Amino acid sequence: MMTFVTRFAPSPTGFLHLGHAFSALTTFNAAQAAGGRFVLRIEDIDQGRARPEFEAAIFEDLAWLGIAWTEPVRRQSEHMADYEGALQNLVDRNLVYRCFRTRKDIAEAIASAPHGQSEEAFRGEALPPAEEAAKLEAGESFAWRLSLKKARAALGPAYFALVFEDETGLVRAEPERHGDVVLARRDFGTSYHLASVWDDALQGVTHVIRGEDLREAAHLHVLLQKLLDLPQPVYRHHRLILGDDGKRLAKRNHASTLRALRESGKSPADVREMVGLS
Repeated sequence: MMTFVTRFAPSPTGFLHLGHAFSALTTFNAAQAAGGRFVLRIEDIDQGRARPEFEAAIFEDLAWLGIAWTEPVRRQSEHMADYEGALQNLVDRNLVYRCFRTRKDIAEAIASAPHGQSEEAFRGEALPPAEEAAKLEAGESFAWRLSLKKARAALGPAYFALVFEDETGLVRAEPERHGDVVLARRDFGTSYHLASVWDDALQGVTHVIRGEDLREAAHLHVLLQKLLDLPQPVYRHHRLILGDDGKRLAKRNHASTLRALRESGKSPADVREMVGLS
């Protein structure tokens, strides 16, 4: 019988807030109910924003909530070679291309597109070899984009049979919602999407439990899993904890951080009640 494995994967770019507490507790409770494992992963690939003090606070806040995790904790910044290897796999199979367009270039291209293309669903193509070589020689920045056109050709009928399971049942995956998504940049070896699917497979995650705001990501992640021959987990998306303004909580909202709540005298039981968990 397959062991139930799920994970909580925060980024150490600020203090955890009530929304994180709800997600972590929901995930941890699911692992306990299934007699499975709860994995903690630190998604710190953005070294420009990640801070050691925020990582330390993650451990402190989760322990305060009564959450225990399987050791060792995986820090993505320590495994960039893994993600670069996954990217190279796609490069070698000609499934990605270098895109030299800036955000302004893309916005202008979208504005002139006849079918109202969105920035999220941008699609492009590789430059002619000579033009690409000249840009590389000049040191121009670029992003590695997944070519949906070539991914579809590589998978054939399997592309149109991509599905994933979430709380609503089986869902037909529509990677085209994301367009030719960025998987890495010249000076940044991976993206959230690539690193996340790689680590989920490596850590044996069977169930990805995360917020409703990440529902759309599943449409892309199952495509990456298929292209990289990785196992596909079950997806579950939970409600979001909203602030008084009705918007999703952000790390800049200091009043809702677990640290601030703890300092104000709140208990873990109080936090559970605040997010609707008994």
